[in-house]
Amino acid sequence: MTTISVVVPVKNDAQELDLCLSALRGQTIPAFEIIVVDNDSSDDSALVGWRHGTIVIPERKKGIWAAAATGFDHASGDVIARCDADSRPGADWLERIASELDAHPEAVAITGPGRFYELGPVRRVLADVFYMRAYFVLAHGALAHRPLFGSNFAIRAGVWREVSARVHRDDPDVHDDFDLSYHLDPSSTVLVDRRLEVGISSRPFSGPASMLVRTKRAMHTVSVHGAREHPFHRWRRRLRKSLRP
Repeated sequence: MTTISVVVPVKNDAQELDLCLSALRGQTIPAFEIIVVDNDSSDDSALVGWRHGTIVIPERKKGIWAAAATGFDHASGDVIARCDADSRPGADWLERIASELDAHPEAVAITGPGRFYELGPVRRVLADVFYMRAYFVLAHGALAHRPLFGSNFAIRAGVWREVSARVHRDDPDVHDDFDLSYHLDPSSTVLVDRRLEVGISSRPFSGPASMLVRTKRAMHTVSVHGAREHPFHRWRRRLRKSLRP
């Protein structure tokens, strides 16, 4: 049976973390372990993690990527699932991850979209089209394979070990999910399951400044990978592998 470690990085988000961990405890199949990485919080985030019986690991280095990578390094399961402290995974989240990865042994990871639970129906549709779907389409074009979405994905532990020394975990200005996606081979199979949906916060839409920060981080993430990872080169490498006998 596939074992799944769940990693939840958190910084000063105790109330949201409490709800997330309650959802993770209510899964149709249990996690092998739940690892909460406390990114130097000044609130009760660590206490919430302990109260739920999770493994709590401190990481004082600034940035969500530093915290998430530390959690990945400590994971013991066959698969490492990742969500945020403000994520609301459905009751069958882990079951669907295990089922899909077992059914597709060629896949290195699986991901799905987020649903903005704080938005009304109209704004939720607009956010899905112009934010969520746009990310999957544009990032796919850049990577030559489907991208990971940071609030909702799972990666095989062996794949993480292969790339862990190369990711930009010490750069707080990169998008962790986009950076990890770049370190997957262009020919990789990443499953995107629209039914693998989690509720996520609408914090990205809190104001123009928030959107600007996210845009700058996306551009910075592209830039740190340099010319060799240009979409043309990645698609060429993918095509070459697909043509091999």
